[in-house]
Amino acid sequence: MTIPFTGFLQQMVSNPALFITVLLTLGVVLVNGWTDAPNAIATCISTRSMAPQPAIIMAAIFNFLGALVMTSFSATVAQTIYKMVDFGGDSHVALVALCASLFAIVLWATAAWWFGIPTSESHALIAGISGAAIALQGGMAGINMSEWIKVIYGLILSVGIGFLSGFLVVKGVEGSCRSIDRRHAQGIFRNLQIVGSACMAFMHGAQDGQKFMGVFMLGVFLAMGQGNVTEFTIPLWLIVLCSVVMALGTSIGGYRIIKAVGMDMVKLDKHQGFSADLAAALCLLAATLLGFPVSTTHTKTTSIMGVGAAKRISSVNWGIVKEMGVAWFLTFPGCGLIGFLMAFLFMRIF
Repeated sequence: MTIPFTGFLQQMVSNPALFITVLLTLGVVLVNGWTDAPNAIATCISTRSMAPQPAIIMAAIFNFLGALVMTSFSATVAQTIYKMVDFGGDSHVALVALCASLFAIVLWATAAWWFGIPTSESHALIAGISGAAIALQGGMAGINMSEWIKVIYGLILSVGIGFLSGFLVVKGVEGSCRSIDRRHAQGIFRNLQIVGSACMAFMHGAQDGQKFMGVFMLGVFLAMGQGNVTEFTIPLWLIVLCSVVMALGTSIGGYRIIKAVGMDMVKLDKHQGFSADLAAALCLLAATLLGFPVSTTHTKTTSIMGVGAAKRISSVNWGIVKEMGVAWFLTFPGCGLIGFLMAFLFMRIF
């Protein structure tokens, strides 16, 4: 099933619930582009390969292209997010619960941005809607474990393989370029660093854009009273809309997170920054094609840790890593609990 653009506009005008749902969903997409996408260009800025403003513009463009191109090619991540929770039953109550979860996600993400902590918006999204689904169904029946297990696989992939790939890629780069003059190599890796950051931004749009499109489709179907839709096709207009909003969010910036990821955690040379971007982008590409909803934040930051550890363990600021780890650990229970409580409250009020 799909939704034509003209039909969507007609529903928006006549259905206030749909209008509110769309605003909240696009708000979450905007916050993702604002708080999560800066991870993609953190290394590019920290190694002085690009100045912040052009790097942010580049990230906005490639976020747009990633969401547009990869969703057109494969929408398996969106399908996983859509089927992960059960918002069946009364469509009105389910829609209220979904809106509550989106509100909770915005609260969590904004608080994390304020403190400069690169939390995963992907996991905040998963936790928020899962908490709301549990509140809606009155228990774990709200969770589809056959789909939710992919989240666990994605978590392992983003953390474990992110670190390992960063370690191996930088070792390979250093080994293959050992005979190149350092001054000449700096110019080469400056350009490669820009390419690597563009690839990271592209894959961020591909992964996170799909996640929010899946939630968007769920909200639209619930607002139209069609809570039992199991198969759908993402229309081109929705891909463009989410891509543009995410790119707009990226263009706002996010310097606090850029500083925490690219400057405070590990001091990187240009070849190390390129290695981190290449490793993370390859991990995200594999996860997207396999349909695993992984965290772009976890993948990028752990690849940076792997690159730093390849130099020496002490080159990684493990105090910053500890702060990030605590924030990551708290995201699932914290945002899940907020989503549960907000859904419980909203269902009583509305």
